[in-house]
Amino acid sequence: MLQAERGENNIILILLTVVGGWMGAAAANTFNMVADSDIDQKMGRTRARPLVRHTVTNRKATIFAWSLLIISVLWLGLLANSWLAAFFIILTNWFYIYVYTKWLKRRTWQNIIWGGAAGCMPVLVGWAVITDNMPEGIPAQWWQAIVLFMIIFFWTPPHTWALAMKYRADYEKAGVPMLPVVRKPVQVTRQIVWYTVATVVTTLLLVPAASWIYLAGALIGGLYFLVMAIVLHNGVKAGKDVKPLKLFILSNNYLALVFVALSVDAVLGWETIGSMLGWTTTFF
Repeated sequence: MLQAERGENNIILILLTVVGGWMGAAAANTFNMVADSDIDQKMGRTRARPLVRHTVTNRKATIFAWSLLIISVLWLGLLANSWLAAFFIILTNWFYIYVYTKWLKRRTWQNIIWGGAAGCMPVLVGWAVITDNMPEGIPAQWWQAIVLFMIIFFWTPPHTWALAMKYRADYEKAGVPMLPVVRKPVQVTRQIVWYTVATVVTTLLLVPAASWIYLAGALIGGLYFLVMAIVLHNGVKAGKDVKPLKLFILSNNYLALVFVALSVDAVLGWETIGSMLGWTTTFF
């Protein structure tokens, strides 16, 4: 949102969107717990969830989720003045529950690759709110939102597979074909490395629309993330006792660094690298 209105920080609109998006995400999380309540009982990592412990019934959780979703849609449409953002919230919930949780998750090892698209949708929600509240004639530059979407899209598999390596036995017991369950560890870490490469390369696509602050964050964070992914892969190849959870935690910190760097860059509003080089960044 800060990048979408680079140099102009509408804090009230941002806070409204954060609250509305938070409710939409909470709805998706609750729907997911209802849909996964059967396999959550089989996994040690999820046995403390309220539906597994029967502190909340599936029916009440479903009512709660629908209430959150409806309020989120109305909140974004009426208070944030963006029915497009509200539509993206609906699309996110539908995709997360019906495409990922109920279809892909239990059928294919590619579940997180395509299902992870749901986790990329908040970028589009935020961008939609800003562009819907801009004066007419100002380019929306949706290409930047698409790049941000793709950063998270490529980041999600290595992030999730690192966690799944740690809890491989849990997923196997629950019958969920996560990549570490159906492939050898060395094959998993090789995929982690390649998706990490794709993530880092994609972050650089946004450089023309930002200054050296974002460039520095993307390069430093990306190099460290990639090195650690390669270290994990080499450790597995050498038969060492690796700790994939370290990469999982690092992946969170990496994504935070990239987006914080972009946020600071956008707030300061310094001249972009594209502008310095005489490039246009107004594509669509």
